[in-house]
This record gives sequence, structure tokens and C-alpha cells, in this order.
Amino acid sequence: MRNTKVLVADASSTDGTPDIVMSFRDRLDVHVIPGGLPSVGRNAGAALADTRYILFIDADVQPASPSLIRRAIELAQFKNLHCVTTNIICRGGGPMDNLLYFGNNLFQYLSLIHHPFSTGMFMLFDKRRFDELGGFHEQVHFAEDYLLSKQVARSKFAIVRGGVYTTNRRFQKMGHLRVARLFLKTAFNYWNEQHFLRDHNYWQV
Repeated sequence: MRNTKVLVADASSTDGTPDIVMSFRDRLDVHVIPGGLPSVGRNAGAALADTRYILFIDADVQPASPSLIRRAIELAQFKNLHCVTTNIICRGGGPMDNLLYFGNNLFQYLSLIHHPFSTGMFMLFDKRRFDELGGFHEQVHFAEDYLLSKQVARSKFAIVRGGVYTTNRRFQKMGHLRVARLFLKTAFNYWNEQHFLRDHNYWQV
């Protein structure tokens, strides 16, 4: 829809992302803005948004259902939620890829009884609440989605069925064991902001 605003944070990509994005301007209200680390780009986009809800998605994800976004918004409206996420599906991944994403999805459901965990691959946020929380922490190098979503009240958080497709590129770059170890350390350090502020070489791979 032409009135759908899409803000793409581009961190000096070399694959022609800005040109590809602007090729959709006859169908969408698209804009390319300066990016950086995920937190910086996402906050920059959120600052330009003027809608009740803002949806953060990664560049390499695709909704597994054409109704996913609509159902997420309807759920947020019906229950007056602050944050809605979904599960991750690794299309074309191997057994270990699928196992780790299964663990991620299971952790999301378990987080409903403690501190909510939304994956940044699909993160629908109430704009007012997002601003009240100060957005994503721009000094953290990874898990900015976890750091923000755990501040959401459990009664204001939900997981919508459907999922998003993604790739196994992070596992290929970092290795399954390293990713799993980092994920577990992060889960056990949810209270320790210093853990998130350390680099962990997450993006230097």
C-alpha cells in the first residue's frame, strides 16, 4: 500500500541496498536512513515514525504467513499490548540450525513467566511505550532486543503464531556452539547490564 511507511536503516551496505529500497517507492512510502549498530538504526527509524505501532524486522527475514503483521497488530490492539513478537523458522537450515532456533522459540514462551523476550527479527512495539522506555540501548553490541523487551510487563507482551523465515548465516559465521554459549550466558545475565555492554565480538565475524 502506498501509504505504508517503510524506513530502512542502512549501515553503509555495499550490496546496493539503498537502490533496491528506492525501487519500491511507486508502491510504498519508503525512506533510507543512516544506520549503524542495530540499536542506532532502529532508534533512528522509530524517531521518524508517527504511527501507534512500529514494527522492527531484520533485513533477511520474511513472514511465514501473509497475515502475520495484520494479526500482530490486531492482537496488540485487542489486548492493549506494548510488544508482540513471533517465532523464528530457519528455512533450508540443517538439524542443528533448527534445534537452536527451536531453543530460541522455547525460551520465548518460557519468558512469559519471568521477563518477556522478543526477537528483534520481528518486534511490534507500541510507539508511546517504546519512547517511554528510551528505545534500544545504543551502547550495547548485541541482544538489544532482549534488553528492551525484558522491561515490558508480562501482561503487555504476547507471541503471535505464524513465525518469520530466516537464514542460518549467523550460525555459519560464528559456529553453532559459540552462538549457543553466548545465548545461554545472556539469558543468565539478564540482570547484568555490563554483560550487554561488552563486545563479545558479535559483529566482527
